[in-house]
Amino acid sequence: MKSKILGHNTNWQKFVRSHTLYAWLLIAPAALFLILIVGWPLVETVRLSFTDAGLGGEKYIGWQNFEKLFNSRKYPGIVGRTFYWMFLSVSLKMILGIIGALLLNAKLKGRSAFRVMVMPPWIVPMAIGCIGWLWLYNGHFGIISGVLMHLGLLDGPFSFLAYKTSAFYSTVVTDVWIGTPMVTIFFLAAMQGVPQDLYEAAYVDGASRWYRFRRITIPQIMPVIVTMALLSSIWTFNSFEIIWILTEGGPRGATTTMIIDTYKMAIANYKFGYGATRALMVVILLTVFSLIYLLLLNKVNEKFKIK
Repeated sequence: MKSKILGHNTNWQKFVRSHTLYAWLLIAPAALFLILIVGWPLVETVRLSFTDAGLGGEKYIGWQNFEKLFNSRKYPGIVGRTFYWMFLSVSLKMILGIIGALLLNAKLKGRSAFRVMVMPPWIVPMAIGCIGWLWLYNGHFGIISGVLMHLGLLDGPFSFLAYKTSAFYSTVVTDVWIGTPMVTIFFLAAMQGVPQDLYEAAYVDGASRWYRFRRITIPQIMPVIVTMALLSSIWTFNSFEIIWILTEGGPRGATTTMIIDTYKMAIANYKFGYGATRALMVVILLTVFSLIYLLLLNKVNEKFKIK
């Protein structure tokens, strides 16, 4: 009897080992891909951050790059500008995305046509869209400046990208225009998944539209809202093409975010070591932001009782 039990245990162990090995073989290609595409560049960035790598070679200098970065007077302003640009852009995307999803989810004639019309900003290549906005912001032949002059709001041509404040908010508008369609589509898909019985029961009880939106729609799509907010924040924080095509970080650094600053330092100035230090700071700040966001997400889930 004892031998049978031992034999059964041995066969079970072999079965588990074979399936474990099979599972590892299945995930090995994906794991190798992540190591080569994500892991190795990150390790190399960390290594370069401790060197003075440039076109002339590299030499280990320890923590000098980090000391130089922390003693920089301009860098705190760049960090603050990046987070402000991100929060402003993401907030507008979330608000416009919810409004757009509500309108597209309404029972109106031609609803399918409107759903198709909301897609072009997302479908059009980002570079093409930014070049279009570059023309719109032009003071001499741009439509925006021309319309404002025709309405009497401007006395003469106004180049939106030539001044610090207007250039900053112009890049925000462009980023919102590009990112809102994706947020809208995701919110629309989430709203269509809300059971209609909840709305019908609330309507029978005399609940207003605002009450139904606040008590039914928002709690039901909250997981999608928080997920899209996190993803959109990361994408916006790392956004490069929009600012670079429109302003290249100008005028006078008004639109220089951490990504633009890192690119200028590492590529334009050929200071690969110092640029790697700035790139590493981007990774650290995004990691801290994501962790804080996930902690707040758990509290939101508890408040709305989302499981």
